[in-house]
Amino acid sequence: MSLFQLDNVDVAYNGDPILKNISLSIDEGEKLLVMGPSGAGKTTLLRKLFEVKPEKTAFIHQDFALVPQLSVFHNIYAGRLDANGWVRNLRNLVKPRDADTEEVGSIADRVGLGSHLWARVSELSGGQQQRTAVARAIYRGVDVILADEPVASVDPRQSTEILDLLIGSADTVVVTLHNISLGMETFSRAIGLKNGRLQFDTPSSSVTRKSIEQLYEPC
Repeated sequence: MSLFQLDNVDVAYNGDPILKNISLSIDEGEKLLVMGPSGAGKTTLLRKLFEVKPEKTAFIHQDFALVPQLSVFHNIYAGRLDANGWVRNLRNLVKPRDADTEEVGSIADRVGLGSHLWARVSELSGGQQQRTAVARAIYRGVDVILADEPVASVDPRQSTEILDLLIGSADTVVVTLHNISLGMETFSRAIGLKNGRLQFDTPSSSVTRKSIEQLYEPC
């Protein structure tokens, strides 16, 4: 069943074309890698997909989009602010409930942040902040995760663990990665973007070295 359907879509910001004539269908349960050089339109594509089904989707931003003054707990808990009542949210801001602390702490443990649950995000390393953003998306508990470079700030071993965790946490996962070899090993379908246009859309096993070289070679 098709979850996202884009038909000949153009996207421009401030009059500048970013995506050009994009046609793309993503079915429920797919795990999809988006690759391409900087400026190709990868982030814009993820944002466009998010606009289609925001209520079913968690978005992991490349810049993390965290609140640095708040703790790891509060940033992860923010993934469900819209699902919980204001009374519960206010209480958890002041004195978190034991049940919520346990649930959020369990996810923090899974990304290696259990011992930092009450640390301010501003005190964390870039990799720890990125893992906080991943944990927030997982805690949201929705069907789709869109992730813009979710492992750019973590080491290779953690990168594999984080991607496996994302894949196991949502039915449909769409990820942009600069680490092409890791992405090809992890995701079953790959699309290539260049200058805002779709260059290929194929099973990862069918992507050739030549097609990757053409994708990243200067215009």
